[in-house]
Amino acid sequence: MRALELLAGNKIWMSAVTGWFVAQVLKTLIHTLFTRSFDPERLIGSGGMPSSHAATVCAMAAAAAKLYGAGSFEFAITAILAVIVMHDAMGVRLETGKQAKLLNEILATFRTLDGKKLTEDKLKEFVGHTPLQVLAGALLGIAIGFGMS
Repeated sequence: MRALELLAGNKIWMSAVTGWFVAQVLKTLIHTLFTRSFDPERLIGSGGMPSSHAATVCAMAAAAAKLYGAGSFEFAITAILAVIVMHDAMGVRLETGKQAKLLNEILATFRTLDGKKLTEDKLKEFVGHTPLQVLAGALLGIAIGFGMS
């Protein structure tokens, strides 16, 4: 129980968790508004607007900056982590989502191969983020990090 109390009192941890949670709820609401259907996977899934990955790491970095200063090792570690995570979201993970979409289209076109029905599951297309989605997540996270610390 003491460990949970310590985590609950850790402003950097709570900022990160809150950043993730708020971004996931917003992502689900935005997805529901645009598609006119509720998809519970959006509550925990990656990809979409805003980036919950960016919100999480930017909330951590902002809280560390406010609590310990921009010259602290805590801020340095969280800021570098934030840059890596956001770069990955817009690079490798975004390209992975594009490839998944193309492969899903190919699978839909060729439902059978050599007389055998293809039974592969559809690949996840919501994996990465556009720069706008990352920026929105980053701004959300920074606001939450500064607001909670």
